[in-house]
Amino acid sequence: MHLSIIIPALNEADHIVAALAPLQPMRERGVEVILVDGGSRDATVALASSRVDRIITGEPGRARQMNAGAAAASGDVLVFVHADSLLPDGGDRLIADALAGSQSIWGRFDIAITGRHFMLPVIGWFMNQRSRLTGIATGDQGLFMTRADFEGIGGFPDQPLMEDIEICRRLKSSGPPACIRERMTTSGRRWERHGVWRTILLMWWLRLRYWLGASPESIHRAYYGK
Repeated sequence: MHLSIIIPALNEADHIVAALAPLQPMRERGVEVILVDGGSRDATVALASSRVDRIITGEPGRARQMNAGAAAASGDVLVFVHADSLLPDGGDRLIADALAGSQSIWGRFDIAITGRHFMLPVIGWFMNQRSRLTGIATGDQGLFMTRADFEGIGGFPDQPLMEDIEICRRLKSSGPPACIRERMTTSGRRWERHGVWRTILLMWWLRLRYWLGASPESIHRAYYGK
């Protein structure tokens, strides 16, 4: 199977080189890497240019950027990685093995959250367990799926937040995800910037509102305060 890794980015100059570093051996094995920039005003595009196979510039909005990357990708398996997250070594082979060795057509990685706060490893552990129990993953966990099934559900919904939750809901209709135990790492910056406990409570509250039917637009306003 041929993999395409799609990375949405916006003003990620501080993280993009580190995020692309583990992908270089995968590129040598034929994995396609596409950066979809949402109009960065920093050096994101310049830093990424020699480390990816293609750069697409489009409208900001993670769902729109990932859909644009998928439309341009050549792979029959699509992998979506946030710009502040790192796939584990051999992530491409882990994905291929997970899809070949099960009936799943999609999946995700376990996650480890990096940062100084003592609660970040605990948050990561709970995210992994919750994902196994519910079959729902977050975008931080490196969602991957076959192109056929991605296109069959219409890609990511065009909404400003919770697009990862919604696409998992739709993919679950074809079966549970393949859960790769090897961990990818993601930055704990949003928890540390806004306060770990405050962010935990806010995310629980926003997810509850979403499950109860609140619009993604109203949840986006509550999350970003505008």
